[in-house]
Amino acid sequence: MAAWRAAGLNYINFSNIAARMVRKALKPAFRADAARREESHIKMTKWKDGKSEKSATEA
Repeated sequence: MAAWRAAGLNYINFSNIAARMVRKALKPAFRADAARREESHIKMTKWKDGKSEKSATEA
C-alpha cells in the first residue's frame, strides 16, 4: 500500500502537499515563479443527457 494511502490521503491531496513543500524549498529567486503556478482557476459545469446545464447563477 502506498504511504500516502496509509496516511489517509487521496492522491490529489498527497500531490498538492508534495508540490507545496517543493515550492517552499526553492531558492527565493525561483520561489516567486513557482508561487504563480500554484494558483489555479476551475469552472465546473454539470452535464445531463449530453448537454451542459447552466447553474441558477448563470441563468
